[in-house]
Amino acid sequence: MIKKLCLLLVIFFGIYSCQTDDPIVEDDIQHPGESGTDHPLGAVKGFYLLNEGNMSMNKASLDYMDYETGAYKRNIFSKANPNLVGGLGDVGNSMGIYGSKLYVVVNASNKVEVLNIDTGARIKQIDIDNGRHITFYNGKAYLSSYLGSIGDPNAPKGIVAEIDTTSLKITRRVEVGRQPEELAAYNGKIYVANSGGYSPPDYESTISVIDINNFTETKRIDVAVNLHRLNIDSEGDLYVTSRGDYYEIPSKLFVIDTKTEAVKKSFDIGVSDLTIHNDIAYMYSTAFSYISGDYTISYRMLDTRTETFLETTFIPENYRDLIEMPYGIAVHPETGDVLITDAKDYVTPGTLYCFTPDGGLKWSVETGDIPAHIAFKHE
Repeated sequence: MIKKLCLLLVIFFGIYSCQTDDPIVEDDIQHPGESGTDHPLGAVKGFYLLNEGNMSMNKASLDYMDYETGAYKRNIFSKANPNLVGGLGDVGNSMGIYGSKLYVVVNASNKVEVLNIDTGARIKQIDIDNGRHITFYNGKAYLSSYLGSIGDPNAPKGIVAEIDTTSLKITRRVEVGRQPEELAAYNGKIYVANSGGYSPPDYESTISVIDINNFTETKRIDVAVNLHRLNIDSEGDLYVTSRGDYYEIPSKLFVIDTKTEAVKKSFDIGVSDLTIHNDIAYMYSTAFSYISGDYTISYRMLDTRTETFLETTFIPENYRDLIEMPYGIAVHPETGDVLITDAKDYVTPGTLYCFTPDGGLKWSVETGDIPAHIAFKHE
């Protein structure tokens, strides 16, 4: 939220660039690309995109890209649930698909929406305070939650909640650190990044390790202050980001070996978000500094087998001016196409770009406000 407020001040005193060749919008349906070859069919039938919407504006929304028809459909939750007052809610923070259901974490509305994966219709609403991120393991969903009121420096420690994916009830809870962020389940354990983001400079600096069988926190792995992203590679290594303190402590990327449960390597770079595909980590950074009052934007690729950066990146220099504020990233599991979102000024519709594996711009569409999270739908 701090980044968003700062950027709003910037746009009132300056002019941000406008894109040409805007997509044609007809009743919230767009047809990006020029032919059926732009959307190859396979096991992946499409993807959902969750637009966060700025806090307190109740503008979270859900879009769907249908590879079978080539249609990009906006605001499908409201259309599939016309009798629900208020739409999807306030701040769509995370999303995931498990089985026949789509789980959408709506942070400021204190809920998880469980939807039919084919229609977007609500199956159930699960109430939980200040939910953040969701993952799945052996028939269960695991959700990190800040608890407490948004922004409260005296908020209690956070939790990880277990949700049974059949009954859709919360079955167990375990206390972790303050303001837990992303999490991953692996080899009978859950790893969750604690941030402590409500009480700077007194940030958290650890990853909680949870034994799934006993559902207890068994260990804390000391990493760095203000942890955020957490992703796991094919060898069981965790890639974890630290946002630093935005002043003197810089953002960094860490690699943690889950066998030893200790940091094995670190990189002196900022990473705002990353995704791992075929042993390559695709990442971007929008590092903000209160000292400079500005953002530094960069894009990188890292080989997770050798833990070294590649010389190439997924967006060539000639396309980087298209993207004002990168905010979400995903890689098509079959084609390797890179999907990256642009939140622009945070209060107007964003843009989703699709790049080919060799860096060509394939297509783009207009999204809702603050497009952020992508989940692929398989047959």
